[in-house]
Amino acid sequence: MEQLLNDFSPGLFFMKALILLILIYLLKKFAWKPILSALDLRESGIQEALLAAEKARFELENLQADNERMIQEARAEREAMMKEAREIKNKMIADAKEEAKASADKMILQAQEAIVSERKAAITELKGQVASLSLEIAEKVVKQELANKNEQKKLIEDMLGKATLN
Repeated sequence: MEQLLNDFSPGLFFMKALILLILIYLLKKFAWKPILSALDLRESGIQEALLAAEKARFELENLQADNERMIQEARAEREAMMKEAREIKNKMIADAKEEAKASADKMILQAQEAIVSERKAAITELKGQVASLSLEIAEKVVKQELANKNEQKKLIEDMLGKATLN
């Protein structure tokens, strides 16, 4: 260090200081501004990228929420459609049962009416046969002119035994 103090020259020191100041001035004038502007530009680019990433994350969250909401709505709509389909099915079954019961009731009523009609026809035919048979018996009884009541009774019973009712 002693040698440095011995070799010290104020003119050289002043020139070196002046060159250093000129170099600092030139660096500040021509190099610092582009470097700082590049750093500022890069910083703003990074800031914008961070903001865009935040915005994208927010939009993604919104989309996920919208998707979840749409899924819930679709599930609710599906449930409503299933419920409506079950109600329609139950209504169709009830209508079919009602229609079948009405048809069965109608058929039973028609069958009962047919039975009553057939019964009336059978009674009418039976009355006709009885009347015809009675006339035959009366005709034969009158033809024979039997004096004995026992013989008349026997003849009537024989005729009734021979007669067949349909």
